[in-house]
Amino acid sequence: MKLKPYSTYEELQAYIENQFDYLQVQDDTLNIGFSKRTLQRDIKEIRNVFGIDIEFSKSNKGYFISQNENENMNFQRMMEAFDMFNSLNLAQDLTPFIHLEKRRPQGTENLYGLLHSIKNRLKIEFTYQKFWDDELSRRIVEPYALKEFKNRWYIIAKDSKDNDIKSFALDRLTQLEISKQTFVYPKNYSVEENYRYCFGIISPNGESPQDIILAFDPFQGKYIKTLPLHDSQVILIDNSEEIRIKLRLCLTHDFLMELLSFGEYLKVIEPKALADKVKKSHEKAYKHY
Repeated sequence: MKLKPYSTYEELQAYIENQFDYLQVQDDTLNIGFSKRTLQRDIKEIRNVFGIDIEFSKSNKGYFISQNENENMNFQRMMEAFDMFNSLNLAQDLTPFIHLEKRRPQGTENLYGLLHSIKNRLKIEFTYQKFWDDELSRRIVEPYALKEFKNRWYIIAKDSKDNDIKSFALDRLTQLEISKQTFVYPKNYSVEENYRYCFGIISPNGESPQDIILAFDPFQGKYIKTLPLHDSQVILIDNSEEIRIKLRLCLTHDFLMELLSFGEYLKVIEPKALADKVKKSHEKAYKHY
């Protein structure tokens, strides 16, 4: 999409025709009737169903997707899920060739209800199970936003028990009830700003972000370049000996755990306090053997 953001009608028609055999595998009753009239109808349908605006640029002589950065990210993720769904649907009889990770459901059955309560600012109540607590607890919260981290979804909400803003994992949330009681979103709080310098789901709790410099071996560095650790990532050195990056983050537990996962392939250059934490954790791990 980035390489060729504009496509002419003829290019779109050629693409559909090239994809016809693949589409027929999914639906052998499918017939292609592609015209400028059907294209305009499809563009309208795409806008209504997916909220994606496709426009025509006279200067570039082609159709393009009109989006801001956040909308583009949502679109890319939606297309990723759509491609995966279509591939799995196509491969129903090809199970020897597709091996999915075996894991429990992530609580996404409550997504629609949670989104409804967030949008309409309705208080919710649910039963919650902490990993470190055998007891179930009933929570009444003001839901502010949904956040994803490492294939898990969380609801960011203010807990009525202590009025603290917390994250609750959806896979540990059950018996959701949406009340009719509304709440006022706090003017001085922004989920985006609160997590701007965070890696993961743990809130910084007032901690200030720091400049962090990390060095990776060249091989591991290739992965870091293609899948950055954070939006603030900047490459400082990229040669045959190391790839060194700079981040601006709060030193949360989530971030420490991520660094430890790189083992011998990472060296923390700055700050010293973070380097000492990583070193101490590796020393404790070594003593287990």
